[in-house]
Amino acid sequence: MEHTLLSVQHLNAWYQKDKRILKDLSFGLQEHEVVGLIGLNGAGKTTLLKWLSGLLDSYEVEAISLQGCAVGLKKNAFKKERYTVFSDDQAFGYFTFEEYLSYVFDSYGKKKVDVESLVQGFHFEEYRNVLIKDLSLGNKKKVFLITAFALKPELLLLDEPVNGLDFQSTEFLYQLISEYRAYGTVLFSSHILESITLTSDRVLVLQEGSISKTFEQDEIDAVKIREVLKVEELHESVQ
Repeated sequence: MEHTLLSVQHLNAWYQKDKRILKDLSFGLQEHEVVGLIGLNGAGKTTLLKWLSGLLDSYEVEAISLQGCAVGLKKNAFKKERYTVFSDDQAFGYFTFEEYLSYVFDSYGKKKVDVESLVQGFHFEEYRNVLIKDLSLGNKKKVFLITAFALKPELLLLDEPVNGLDFQSTEFLYQLISEYRAYGTVLFSSHILESITLTSDRVLVLQEGSISKTFEQDEIDAVKIREVLKVEELHESVQ
């Protein structure tokens, strides 16, 4: 039996009041599922993840509920149930990975765990004590991915998580996403259809700020998704 983790009803969001990015958007996320979010540049993928992360103040929404209870995006009850990995995160540049990991676990009120298997899986061993600002794009991404999968929040939000990763790290990431159902729910955006089709239980197609199509389980197919998006090939996009 499915249980709803998060429900959002009639969301509108914007950066300029007269130009809505998300338009009357309603959706739900079930407990212990992986949901892929795909759309062309400008569809609103990153805006949605920023909103869910409590980073967007310009919005209107009819209702948000977490496990059946009304919740505020900036309330601790929700903040401690989610963690977001952004496509390009320049924060905490003067922390090392080890310092950042300790900071996050302290902030969430959790005991720090052994991350050796994650560090090895992402081939990050030699960068553990390098300042984040001095890392390459891919290694910066690994800092936040390792932290995310070590923390195991109820809701894990990933914005273009494959960006900047090498082949081996990408394969390891697919494995982690697929296995995450045991711990919680993943909502992730991607312009790479492979990442969507290999890991997702559901796929939400976002077009012009609204969900135009949902693919379930056996329906998830790259050709069908391209047909909905009306493109022959998805190219890299950040939105």
